[in-house]
Amino acid sequence: MKCTNKWIAALLAAAITAVCSGCGSSEILFAYDPDYEVSSFRIVNENASVTADAFAFSLCVVDQDVGVDDSVVDMSEATSAGLFDLNNNTVLYAKNVHERLAPASLTKLMTAAVALKYGNPDDMITVSSNVNITESGAVLCGLQEGDQLTLNQALHALLMKSANDAAIAIAEHIAGSVDAFSEMMNAEAMAIGATNSHFVNPHGLTAENHYSTAYDMYLIFNEALKYDLVNEIISMSSYETVYKDRNGNSKNMSFNSTNWYITGNSRAPEHVSVIGGKTGTTNAALNCLVLLARDTAGNPYIAVILRSKEREILYQEMTDLLDEID
Repeated sequence: MKCTNKWIAALLAAAITAVCSGCGSSEILFAYDPDYEVSSFRIVNENASVTADAFAFSLCVVDQDVGVDDSVVDMSEATSAGLFDLNNNTVLYAKNVHERLAPASLTKLMTAAVALKYGNPDDMITVSSNVNITESGAVLCGLQEGDQLTLNQALHALLMKSANDAAIAIAEHIAGSVDAFSEMMNAEAMAIGATNSHFVNPHGLTAENHYSTAYDMYLIFNEALKYDLVNEIISMSSYETVYKDRNGNSKNMSFNSTNWYITGNSRAPEHVSVIGGKTGTTNAALNCLVLLARDTAGNPYIAVILRSKEREILYQEMTDLLDEID
């Protein structure tokens, strides 16, 4: 994959070798150019006879389409898709996985990852008036200025309800403003190799210069899955909680998952179990879906589809894609 974002600063120019005790490998810091033709490096210190782990040694890497044959996987109604074997670090399917597209609410996976990296689930959030999103069709969980809820509660609303007001509340709590939080999202994207992504908000409502790719969404979801709370939330079919308004009165919040595999509206192939994932829909992004699935042996896979024309078709395509899992 060629990385095309140009604003990342070079990392340390000096190479420093430190042999890890008992691990037989070394850590080497070196200058990094996001325009370099490869996304990972293998460096050998001949004097010490040690090899540094490549940046992407534990990641799937792909620079071309894989298995794109409509007679095997019908992805004709989607712009981009990928299927990634997490244990073997192999790509089972790839269609236009580096094409920059609007990610809609898949954005919220990066929001969750940044929030949990820099916040604590027990943090208390006080909601500002900026949650009053008026965009037509924007999904909201009903937060109002002065409401108080925990980051844990807000993350459930973010990932299950796909609530855009919850995204604003989380961003402002962590960074003080949406703009500052977006900068944190972009820095984290660069750090994990998602260099074909750029975010200007924490919710994914359509905005200029807000984009990602199917491959980057694999990287972002893979990062978010490092947090136990994310794994818990994406597998839930429903959620109920109580939080406080500005006067300390109790307010109820309840909702169901938007993932049809979790709600039972769609069924995965018999040899595949869908653990959970994130949905996304806007006029610009059309219908998007990223999933964590497991085969009968429990091996994990990430499947991504971006810009499918109809929701029903999206799930048909995803089921077809999941069927590629052995």
